[in-house]
Amino acid sequence: MILVFFFMSLILSCLPLIHSATDRNISRPICPESFSCPGLVPFKYPFYNVTDTRCGLIKVNCSLIGAEIQFGGRPYEVLRKFDIDYRSSILFFLNSTFEKLVKNNSCAALTNNIISPSPSPLLYSILLYSKITVFKCTKNVTYFDQHNYKSYNSCKDHAFYYNYRNGTVPVPSDLPQTCHVVHLPVKRRFSPGIDETDIFSVLSSNISIFFELTPYCIECLKKGRLCNTENGNDVQCLDVKWEKSGKEQSRDRTIKILAIVGSALILMLSFVIFIIWRHCKSNPLSYVSSKNKSPNLEDISLSCGVYFYSYKELEDATQNFDPSHELGDGGFGAVYYGKLKDGREVAVKKLHEHNYSRVQQFRNEVEILTKLRHPNLVVLYGCTSRLSRELLLVYEFVPNGTVADHLHGEQANPCLLTWPIRMNIAIETASALVYLHASEIIHRDVKTTNLLLDHNFCVKVADFGLSRLVPNNVTHVSTAPQGTPGYLDPQYHQRYQLTDKSDVYSFGVVLIELISSMVAVDLDRSQDEIGLANLALNRIQRCAIDELIDPVLGSDTNPETTNMITLVAELAFRCLQYDSDMRPTMNEVLDVLMDIQAVGRIDTNNSNRDLKTVNETPLSETNDAVVFLKDFLPSPVSITSEWQSASTSLSSYGDKLSMKNDINTLKTHGEQG
Repeated sequence: MILVFFFMSLILSCLPLIHSATDRNISRPICPESFSCPGLVPFKYPFYNVTDTRCGLIKVNCSLIGAEIQFGGRPYEVLRKFDIDYRSSILFFLNSTFEKLVKNNSCAALTNNIISPSPSPLLYSILLYSKITVFKCTKNVTYFDQHNYKSYNSCKDHAFYYNYRNGTVPVPSDLPQTCHVVHLPVKRRFSPGIDETDIFSVLSSNISIFFELTPYCIECLKKGRLCNTENGNDVQCLDVKWEKSGKEQSRDRTIKILAIVGSALILMLSFVIFIIWRHCKSNPLSYVSSKNKSPNLEDISLSCGVYFYSYKELEDATQNFDPSHELGDGGFGAVYYGKLKDGREVAVKKLHEHNYSRVQQFRNEVEILTKLRHPNLVVLYGCTSRLSRELLLVYEFVPNGTVADHLHGEQANPCLLTWPIRMNIAIETASALVYLHASEIIHRDVKTTNLLLDHNFCVKVADFGLSRLVPNNVTHVSTAPQGTPGYLDPQYHQRYQLTDKSDVYSFGVVLIELISSMVAVDLDRSQDEIGLANLALNRIQRCAIDELIDPVLGSDTNPETTNMITLVAELAFRCLQYDSDMRPTMNEVLDVLMDIQAVGRIDTNNSNRDLKTVNETPLSETNDAVVFLKDFLPSPVSITSEWQSASTSLSSYGDKLSMKNDINTLKTHGEQG
């Protein structure tokens, strides 16, 4: 056995050298993984800026102030870039020529599609956002006079027909042959200066274009290759050598040096062990036996008292994992309702696949939940052995769905989720997170689909597959961002530094959901408000909190409810600060929520007067330390891994918030009144 270990160490020590030699001998296109232009987020495939056209599909020319892309021979200046995920992006353009034509009411602005169809539809698609369908016809056409269309007849050879309110309308099947369809960008509805009867007043020179790779291209990318076409027809995956940035190359060199040094040390250590082994073999009396076993799932579970279920037992409990018993399905696996032989109702989570990442999440959840006991954390009853044909986790069954279901899902009922219930949900969730942080655990996936509800609408926080242990004596853990779009801490996404304040940011999004009943990510909202966090920050910064509040909460008729919601919205605003140092701790958040709830219980006649005084104070005056986020990057709606389904689931102490002082003042006034 020692000899085998020795020779394996020798082989491993040579691997870095073999890898380096192999890299030098491969002849493939060398393409950058990403590149940056001034003022814009980095570009990745399908965009490229090198001479080798095999490196991408859309050429980007960087300039001193930004970037430029050409379509149909026309240049478009890139104003802003927004990545939805690794396969699709939205770019915001300005075409100065088109802008001048619109300002001069030139007929040339109406004659051609602003964006041509994708030149490579097999590889990627192009979609013009915020567009209007215009029908360009000869002047003798009377077809549109019989329909609800506006017309523009001031051009010499053609008349133009459009319907601004309907925007993009289907092309009529009986469209006259002398008419052609033109798609043009338009301003958002309710923009100032719009006159529907004047087509030039509704056109916009700010163009939003959606780029999306085809499924075949996505498969190529997953394999580390690029998609391309041969003769414009056959799609193929192209091998490519990715060129890393200067920092990454320096890091790789450092890693190679460390690997070589480490391999040499391993080789030396193996040689020493071999010598000792030979010596001990020749002198048995000097041999001391010691075994170092790395902990496996059985070690963890047995030491914490977790019960092991057989696969057959859980198969019977779920009626052979009957699809009708499925409670949800997400990134980790499917969850099934089951009933054990002892009568207990359970939720059984079943892994989708047995790769290394999934098994690590499985172990992570077992290890964390077996150490924790809190009334607002879901209880883990047990799991299957690592030798079982399937890895299964068995939880208590929480029968009333998730908070997301009741806010904007299948179980949404305006009469059930009243403001006092939502307030309790926020407090119980915060209490669970305070307990986790005190236990040196960061949940890392706080969202309304992971907040389960029982019949009394009490919260059970679930899904600890992504959670991390962060000791109190360290400031952060460096790790690749993981989580759910819309809830992910933007500073963690940018700096790869996970802290307990990352949970605080996610909880801030949950608070806004409880106030508004809106979803965390909605692509149907305007471009800068796709993420609920950005929408809320915009509303709160311009003192329009009333636009956030769900009408079913009755805030219009109940000033006390309005005041409590306003205070919770201001707390959420602090949780959503870009700079994590500006966010409160979960302890502070819980204290403030409990104080807000206490204020709501003060006699209405006494409290309304004092609460009105606080709410008339501008938000910017409540705490001078608050930083507005308009100059920071938006909350990411894309992460390094694929989006997880929304239906599966189940610090140091700083100064207290100024809001808490305001609330304490209100309580004092109320009690004196």
